[in-house]
Amino acid sequence: MTFEQLLVKMRHPCEMSLMIFRRAYVTASTAKTANSDQKVGLKAADIARKLRSEKQKQTVIKKEVPVSPLQTRVKELQQFTQQLQSVHPSVFAKALYRSILYQDQNILVVNKPFGVPVHSVDGIRNSIAECLPLLAKITDDMQAGSNFHICHNLEKDSTGVLILAKTKEAAEHVHTLIRSHQIQRKYLVITVGVPVPSEGVIDIPIIEKEVMGPQPHFKMGLSPLFRVCEGGDGVTRVRAHRQAESAVTQYRVLDSTNGCSLVELRPVTGVKHQLRVHMALALACPILGDHKYANWNKLAPQKLPESALRRLDLVQSKTRYLPLHLHSRRIVLQGVKGHHEITVSCPLPKYFTNALKKLQIPLPGKECD
Repeated sequence: MTFEQLLVKMRHPCEMSLMIFRRAYVTASTAKTANSDQKVGLKAADIARKLRSEKQKQTVIKKEVPVSPLQTRVKELQQFTQQLQSVHPSVFAKALYRSILYQDQNILVVNKPFGVPVHSVDGIRNSIAECLPLLAKITDDMQAGSNFHICHNLEKDSTGVLILAKTKEAAEHVHTLIRSHQIQRKYLVITVGVPVPSEGVIDIPIIEKEVMGPQPHFKMGLSPLFRVCEGGDGVTRVRAHRQAESAVTQYRVLDSTNGCSLVELRPVTGVKHQLRVHMALALACPILGDHKYANWNKLAPQKLPESALRRLDLVQSKTRYLPLHLHSRRIVLQGVKGHHEITVSCPLPKYFTNALKKLQIPLPGKECD
């Protein structure tokens, strides 16, 4: 055997070993690369999972912000009102159509929602008046090109029965009934305080007055025809103000507890803000959520007694969120063209019934319908 053959024979195992080593190295490298890729993939998944977890935690933290049940309800109410003001008028008209309480060939009665003005107001997109042409289009017995006529007014933050006429003749008939005080209207309110006596008639004229102070503004105020004599001995008749309007309201306390009352009101006249002024200024029992007339000399959120605050799960600094608890409960009027008497009742809004439950005031019975 030559030296070269011996060398080849000696090198052969080395080459085999080298090949085996190379194979092991390549296998290890491939495995390492695969593990690295897998590790990188896991990191991306971990990052995504971590981001989702943090987002869920933030959502939970937001949900866990302590708010009272009433604040939650008021927030939902405000969102609902904002939603009504932001939707397309046709959507608003359909919502109003679903709230119809009564209709015949002459009139249509709807449940006016909270926070929606009857007539157009600057800065507010939707109003009852604006949507009447659209409402007429989706009402079955309305002729093409016809429109509804508003028969009376409700305040923006009040709720309940609102009469619309389908013809001018029907509208004039309803207006005549209102002017002659032949329409029976019943309202339900929650008052801060208990009226004394528990039943009676408020007959005090109302006039618009300017309130001077850091924030000058105008309010409707009382213009009494009598004043107490000096020393408290009797009363003296006062000359009536020429701009004062006669205002008469019948009232009856249905129930009261925790410094608040459920009161039934029957306005005989229809002066602007009549019910709010008579309750706040004549009986010293302002309507719950009436931040305008709860204080005469200033514009500030209504102040509630501690017992009411506890029941409503509310602190004094948050009373500004309280909505006006003034609801048009029922209306009775003579039918147009000799038709039968019409009586329409409207259920209380949810925020109103929730406040009654919080205050432990029983819900009104059928006798209030």
